Amino acid sequence: MVEKTNPKITELITSLKEKSYQEEAAIWKDVARKLEKSTRRQAEVNLSKINRYTQKDDVVLVPGKVLSSGVLDHKVQIAALDFSLKAARKIDNAGGEILDISQLVEKNPKGTGVKIIQ
Repeated sequence: MVEKTNPKITELITSLKEKSYQEEAAIWKDVARKLEKSTRRQAEVNLSKINRYTQKDDVVLVPGKVLSSGVLDHKVQIAALDFSLKAARKIDNAGGEILDISQLVEKNPKGTGVKIIQ
């Protein structure tokens, strides 16, 4: 495990592990493990990939950054660590919703129906 220096990410990882234990939802522990990786090994996902593997109204979690390459032609909720400005604009234009990972955990504590794309 890599020692994280960003206190927000460290806090997020800790809260994900706690929520996983409290709700008996293995998805949050899996996401915490992915976030513990070095920054170089974290996911960078283009909108084209999200568009390809989702359908309208899906909930997607990216344990890393969402980039703007490609087109998003349907409405999805996307939670990620970070979004490029162009990606955020394209998600808004498609009618989608941008969430912080902690917001997604609060909205869906059991993690049901969440797709992890990396």
